[in-house]
Amino acid sequence: MVYDNYKFTVPKEKQVRVIINTDVKNEADDHFAVVHGLLSPKFDNVGLIAAHFGEREADGMEQSYQELHSIFDLMGFSEKERIVRGAGIAMPDKQTPIDSDGARLIIKEAMKEDDRPLYVLFLGPLTDMASAYLIEPKIAERLNVIWIGGGRYPVGGPEFNLGNDIHAANVVFSSGIPLWQVPKNVYEMMPVSLCELEYRVHPQGKIGEYLFEQLIKHSQEEIPRKSPFRTGETWVLGDSPAIGLLLYEHRFEFDWIQAPFIGSDMNYVHTGLNRPIRVYKNIDSRLLLEDFYAKLALFEQKRKGVGK
Repeated sequence: MVYDNYKFTVPKEKQVRVIINTDVKNEADDHFAVVHGLLSPKFDNVGLIAAHFGEREADGMEQSYQELHSIFDLMGFSEKERIVRGAGIAMPDKQTPIDSDGARLIIKEAMKEDDRPLYVLFLGPLTDMASAYLIEPKIAERLNVIWIGGGRYPVGGPEFNLGNDIHAANVVFSSGIPLWQVPKNVYEMMPVSLCELEYRVHPQGKIGEYLFEQLIKHSQEEIPRKSPFRTGETWVLGDSPAIGLLLYEHRFEFDWIQAPFIGSDMNYVHTGLNRPIRVYKNIDSRLLLEDFYAKLALFEQKRKGVGK
């Protein structure tokens, strides 16, 4: 599925196949990244995988699955067969995969003969990636992973996506899979104000209204209210860099670091045994946000038949 209703085209040789793996019902920012990805003509969105979000909700994956369907409905997209269920729980250890339609989708797309590269974007835990790799190790050389997760280097520390499956992260980190990591200190470089979202997002049709209102609702719930980095007038669209790095690679904003082992406390142990991975240290939030706002506005204009 390529959304290409623009006055410019992206040549096929510059397109990439994309799978978005998201715990979208966990919080409010995944929605923005998912919509951004669906509206990006460089992406051939070959699948979306609903992810669990740890022990916060026992049926979190199913909630995420239903939420992806809701997003498609609001955008008027009918290709819901591209939405599949991932693992419902974290891996019990580093040897035991959680088989799922999501893991099988990753394997299927990785093993497909297609000249365009495959990127799997993880906005939550790495459960489905680690599981797919353990089921079929050959995929390591046939895809690329971008992960929003993990603590700041060099120490690490508590971080939500990592904490929801440390075993899976260690499987991926110790594999040969090409990995771009966006740690917590970098994905928090995506702050937005609620006034900004009311002005730029809310007016843009059913999907814009929903994006804004679900964020406002979530921001007023008990857990975010008690969080020290929620100020009452701002939020962080922390999952959006996964989309943005495929639009603009930020070639000079990452370091090559040998992937660490991750302890049970989520601290990094630098053993020197794993291959190097890209660890991003900066992100151009202006580019990412303006591109998202423009695509959302153009989508609504074209839905209304304006500017044809």
